[in-house]
Amino acid sequence: MNTATKLSGFALGLTAVFGAAYGVGHLAGPVAPAAETRHDATAPGHDLADAGHGDGHASGDAAAHLPGGLLVSDRGYTLQPVTAPAGEFAFRISGPDGRPVTRFDVAHDKRMHLIVARRDLSGFRHVHPELTADGTWRVASPLAGPGVWRAFADFTPTGAEPLTLGVDVTVPGALAERPLPAPATSTTVDGYTVTLTGAPQPGRSSRLTLTVSRDGRPVTDLQPYLGAYGHLVALRQGDLAYLHVHPEGAPGDGRTPAGPAVSFAAEVPSAGAYRLYLDFRHGDAVHTAEFTVLAGDVPPPAAPAPTTAPTPDADHGTPGHGHS
Repeated sequence: MNTATKLSGFALGLTAVFGAAYGVGHLAGPVAPAAETRHDATAPGHDLADAGHGDGHASGDAAAHLPGGLLVSDRGYTLQPVTAPAGEFAFRISGPDGRPVTRFDVAHDKRMHLIVARRDLSGFRHVHPELTADGTWRVASPLAGPGVWRAFADFTPTGAEPLTLGVDVTVPGALAERPLPAPATSTTVDGYTVTLTGAPQPGRSSRLTLTVSRDGRPVTDLQPYLGAYGHLVALRQGDLAYLHVHPEGAPGDGRTPAGPAVSFAAEVPSAGAYRLYLDFRHGDAVHTAEFTVLAGDVPPPAAPAPTTAPTPDADHGTPGHGHS
């Protein structure tokens, strides 16, 4: 798109946290965001802050207690969106020395996973940018329309621990926020029916099993996707805390069937509403099934009030981050 977009990291002083782990995820604490801290600058990527010092870099204590996805900077690594041509999304990861990182380990078949979702939890996309020689990651823009989007970069710098950094991206234009869909145990996507068994229970680990069928028949030949038969991302309504887990077992291990059921374990110690996004591959295409689930005894989510995505001013906009 030709209209500039505005990128900003938010200081979320939250006790609600997600931890990412293979097979088991953790979420804790109520949603209690603090006031936003911002530092404006004319250069792209400088409107960034987090729950550390408010300068875009987390303190050691903050990094130790806050999860991936809520910070734009963690353990010396910073997510920095950069100017890109129309229809493209681009960013860099700077390291503790302030230089762009160019070496990343492969995790789940890719060196970088970019997940985006609008803050009303619609418009989810999971894509894989390509790294250029100067340390810039580039991909066709996954932002599918006006709104405030949260972009999560999920990666492992070579020689360091896995990280998930997050930044908000505003695509200007008229916007009517979508209400969070009601909780359900079944959904359809691209002709597939996906059924959810189990529910997250605050305070203990719960098994979530997602079963895939088509035309009333179980799908027993799911194809591996990123080294697994399914990938699950969960975002919590309100703070968009991020949980990325993978199923029990793996393709080719001699014991994990290729469907119809894909099981995950997740620990959700606090009550709340969550949106689940299951990526699975079948028929040589990737499909995404979405669910709303409630953990604990909480009322159904309320519909958001209509709003308008702000148009950035000329000084602080970052051109080139359009929607595809």
